[in-house]
Amino acid sequence: MWRSLLVLALVPACLNGQILDKQALLAKQSFWANKDFEWYKKNIPFFECPDEEINTTYYYRWELVTKHLTYGSPDTGYVFTEFANRPFWSGAYGAISCPSGHQINEVRWLKDPRYVRDFTRYWFKTPGAEPRKYSSWLAESTWAAHLVHPDKAFTTGLLPDLVKSYEEWSKRQWVAEKSLFWQSGHDDGMEYNINSRQSKDIVRGERGLRPSFNTYMWADAQSIARIADLAGDTKTAADYRTKADSLKKQVQTLLWDPKREFFFPMASRDETDAEGNVVKAFTLTYQSGKHAGDIHGREEHGYVPWAFNLPDPGFEAAWKFLMDGDYFKAPFGPTTVERYDPMFALKNTCCWWSGQSWPFATTQTLKGLANLLQNYDQKAVSRDDYNTLLHTYAISHRKNGKPYIAEGLNPDTGSWEGHDAQDHSENYFHSGFTDLIITGLVGIKPMDDENLVIDPLASSKWDYFALDEVPYRGHLLSILWDRDGSRYHKGKGLQIFVDGQAAAQSDELHKLTARLPEFDASKTPMPRPLLVNHAVNNDGNAFPRFSASFTAEGSATSKLGDGGYSYEVHPADRWTSAGSKSESDWVAVDFGMPRTASHVKLYVLDDGAGSGITAPASIDIETRTGTEWHPVITKDSPLPPRGGTPYVLSLPENPIEGIRATLHHSGMSRSGLTEFEAWGPSPLPYPLAPPSPGNLAFNPRGEGFPKASASFSDRFGGAPTKAFDGKVVFDPNPMNRWTSYESGKPTDWLELEFEKETKMGRVTLDIYDDKGGVQAPAAYTIETWQGDKWTEVAGQKKEPEKPLGGATNTVTFPQVSTKKVRVVFTNRGQAKSGVTEMGVFAE
Repeated sequence: MWRSLLVLALVPACLNGQILDKQALLAKQSFWANKDFEWYKKNIPFFECPDEEINTTYYYRWELVTKHLTYGSPDTGYVFTEFANRPFWSGAYGAISCPSGHQINEVRWLKDPRYVRDFTRYWFKTPGAEPRKYSSWLAESTWAAHLVHPDKAFTTGLLPDLVKSYEEWSKRQWVAEKSLFWQSGHDDGMEYNINSRQSKDIVRGERGLRPSFNTYMWADAQSIARIADLAGDTKTAADYRTKADSLKKQVQTLLWDPKREFFFPMASRDETDAEGNVVKAFTLTYQSGKHAGDIHGREEHGYVPWAFNLPDPGFEAAWKFLMDGDYFKAPFGPTTVERYDPMFALKNTCCWWSGQSWPFATTQTLKGLANLLQNYDQKAVSRDDYNTLLHTYAISHRKNGKPYIAEGLNPDTGSWEGHDAQDHSENYFHSGFTDLIITGLVGIKPMDDENLVIDPLASSKWDYFALDEVPYRGHLLSILWDRDGSRYHKGKGLQIFVDGQAAAQSDELHKLTARLPEFDASKTPMPRPLLVNHAVNNDGNAFPRFSASFTAEGSATSKLGDGGYSYEVHPADRWTSAGSKSESDWVAVDFGMPRTASHVKLYVLDDGAGSGITAPASIDIETRTGTEWHPVITKDSPLPPRGGTPYVLSLPENPIEGIRATLHHSGMSRSGLTEFEAWGPSPLPYPLAPPSPGNLAFNPRGEGFPKASASFSDRFGGAPTKAFDGKVVFDPNPMNRWTSYESGKPTDWLELEFEKETKMGRVTLDIYDDKGGVQAPAAYTIETWQGDKWTEVAGQKKEPEKPLGGATNTVTFPQVSTKKVRVVFTNRGQAKSGVTEMGVFAE
């Protein structure tokens, strides 16, 4: 029941607005790889409860956010990746639309709204973002972010993009006969599912009118209408409310089976399996096909409508299956398919969503369960069920006793086997958790006005919990439950504090309301001047470029400017000097033009004693103007470099052309970094530095001379012309390279022909290495066309001596004159060779 607002003076005010000891809560956890406690203190809401498994998972999930936090470019800002690497099917900077809704729900609770606004804007303003490659609910996510960090200009500014995106979905996937959208299970995030497996193409064959995707489109239509209201666009608002009303009616009428009391996908066309069984168009799961008449067929995504509050009252019976072991309940569940379904299957290989426990779906189920408990009158499930399932989800985040998450897990054993590929699926960001704590367990219900509603689902058996410094509508909220007042010494019961001032109190643990001061954007603190990272280069531009005195095999200087950081050995996102014979090594960034930088941040590695890579004893910073390096003189007194945290040093705000960091190694160990950032002011759009002068191979359009060719080119678009377009991209995506993948030969060559005889004395090779089918070659040599034959160039001096992937390899030699030059690669084992760029210079 509701509790009215109390007079502020009845509850003591929080001193300085902080309830919990942040340092103590962070220090309590032992799993940290990212030990930048200051970032957490400045950005995340702090939480504690009596369930230590939930506490640990809560803080692990905030560290997980940092593992996927990626600064894409100065124009884009921050994005979030899904995988540990950036697979070829990802969009610009590694983001993938499928988990975007979960990701936005999580990061909207960071205190700095730049993270969530950058990421929301990215989907519509950044070339190469792919908002419709997979199912998503981006309009609803935009609105959800606005509820926490209101910004009318920003949110309404995206309205045309949101409308256009919805229209594109409609053009491609609208089924007029049923007034619903089709979507394949694969592109809904569920590759091998019980419906796709009833077609000849068990991965992509099924095109269903799915309750999940149609709910997303309903939620997007609702949100577009709300954003249109905010913009004063009454016509668009009315149009999209009509669309939403129609979708809701069709989902509830066509996709609900009253006999099985569940939402099911409906086939949009006939599907024939390998045995000749036919699933007929416009039938629900198991209403036709091999298993026609079977009483099962329930999939966890049938709960998605409640995750967005779509269903009217009357459908709640579906929830009686959730906590029943004969259906979805499991020790590490829920399962993605009910237990006794004829196609239920558990596999130790990726992407079988026919029974495996799937964090993506578990998040939606818990979200739907919270909405059911908070917004519906029903008896199918209880608040104790929510706590039980949340605890199950929390303990599922474990591997070898440590916090962890990958793509999917065995619902009976909790094993991630087969779903956690190295350098790919570790610490996978495809789900949510902290938002479930904030909106479910603690119960903040985001709204578009100043009515604050808290409806906690926390266990009535708990004596305490606290959520501290949650950003919400320009304020910081603290919500605490202290049964007898002895833990927090702020009084007993459930309490709400707004900016450190008591706002409401109840002796009992149930719904509580308060009224926030009216949100006034003009009174919020002015944002700090926008700084950009001058050292990032994800677009393959000529600059900035990194170099180093020494680079260990398996590491790369290019990783220092990829916008992300990982302090762990895997995934290998690092440069190190392992194997260097020097007592110190340097790494430098060349901006290619004068830039103004206010500070440098070096993300320091330390793999532990005996690992060979530990934090350096000290770091010297120099800046360059012209050809001269100058030591930085600063009033800062930085702490000694420490692994797992950034080393930060202020710089004089003068135009500079480069920064060099010299790392003085500690003892016999060597040093390494996972990211190198240089922050400073800049106009936007960001002005790019011009390409390196004197590159005779530069041909950005691939037309005319110089003319590129190769002995063999891969079938995935790795054309020779891409090696001479001025773009250097060492990541799989965006694809900008030539490779000889699948050539079948021990050697391959890449050739450049000039229009006339040309003098040259230096060749640069930016060698591509994906650690798989394309690797740095075992060897390479430069040949030129002399008379009527190819001749190996004499006097070649190579730096580094051995071919190094993910870095620039330079060959110098006495100047020769030729019309054609080529590089002959000796492939490494069964792998083939590739380069993302080749340069040719006179000297």
